[in-house]
Parts: sequence; structure tokens; C-alpha cells
Amino acid sequence: MGPRILLIEDEATLSLLLRERFEKEGYAVSTCKDGESGLAKAIAEGFHVLVLDIKLPGKNGFDVCRELRRHCINVPVLMLTARGDVKDRVKGLKLGADDYLTKPFEVSELLARVEALLRRANNTPPQSIDSVFCFGEVIVDLSREEVLRNGLPLRLTAKEFGLLRYFIAHPGERLSRQVLLQYVWGYKQLLNTRTVDLHVAQLRQKLEINPHEPRHILTAFGSGYKFAPFP
Repeated sequence: MGPRILLIEDEATLSLLLRERFEKEGYAVSTCKDGESGLAKAIAEGFHVLVLDIKLPGKNGFDVCRELRRHCINVPVLMLTARGDVKDRVKGLKLGADDYLTKPFEVSELLARVEALLRRANNTPPQSIDSVFCFGEVIVDLSREEVLRNGLPLRLTAKEFGLLRYFIAHPGERLSRQVLLQYVWGYKQLLNTRTVDLHVAQLRQKLEINPHEPRHILTAFGSGYKFAPFP
């Protein structure tokens, strides 16, 4: 399956045209015709690129982009609009949009811009992550090594923070205890220790709403742990 695109566009004819063209180029396309459903889908599912019209029923494109960034969802966003005003373009970019295309446009130009956004995303180093990362009620400032939950600061030990940083850099991956011991603790030889389990338990106590039923730091039975920022 090719890259996943979410197209939020209320003009039915244009939406159908773009969907058919994207699919012809090998993309997997989902569509929404209003801002509310588009925002919900973008938050709930993973996409490689979001093509977003500004003039939408309900929430407009500016609202959708603002809410996405507020939820720390960093999918590349290309905005479509019939407006050519510089102020609108500046507003969209300030809210977190990555590119901007004014209607009417050539579909070939849209395709080229989407490809450029994908190349830019793919050229990011695998473990390069944003300085500020959000999940659930937690905000992590990686550069300052600060963690907030519900707006209140949390005190993590250096090793707890190092473990959390590694989880954030590898979302959705099954991480064995040995891998965590190697890359977080620096141990190279095989060890039979409960160090990882104890630190995971401490992180759950501090970060999870219910540590006994964690939503983010999950046990991967038989292999270790998995970090799920958006369960």
C-alpha cells in the first residue's frame, strides 16, 4: 500500500477528481467533507499527508490545522483555498501548515507538492523527534528535559527520562528488555535483571491515568514493551 493521504474537501466533484488521481498514482486515500469529521479521522488514524481545504462546513481549515498541532499531530499539511490573499497564506503557515495551493490549480502541481512533502518527511533521521512531544495528558519538552501532566510538572529521575525519551523515539515498536538495557543503560552483555521492569512501573505510576491498565506504555508479552502515544 502506498502513502496514506487524508483529503478534507467539501466540493464533491473536486474531491472525487483528486481521489481518483491520487489513487492512480498509488496513494491510499481517505476523504472527509467537513472539518469536524476530518479532524476526528486525522487524530484517530495515521496519515502521511493531509490535504486540507480552508473553506469547510463546521470547523474551517484553519481550525482543523490549529487543533491538529494542539494535539501534537505533526502530519504534513497542504492547504487548499480559493483565496489568494497573502494574509490567509501567512495565517495558515503560522498555524502549522507546511504548504499552500490556491484554487484553481493544476492537479500535477498538487501531486508534485505532495511528493515534496513526503520526501521532506522521509529525509528526517529515523530517531529525530520534535523538541516538544505530547501524548494523553502529558507534555514532554525533550530539550529542557521537563515533563508536565495536566499542566503540573513531574519529577523524573535521569534514567526514567532517558527511558521515556527512547520510547518517544520508537513509537509502536516492540522493544525487548535487552534492547532497552543496551541503548538506555548502556549494557552490552546479556543480563537477567528487573531493572527495566522497575523503571517502566515507575514511569507508569507517574504518567498513566491508571498504572494498572496503562494506555501508553504497554507490555508486549514475550518480548518487552511498546509505546503507544495515540492508543
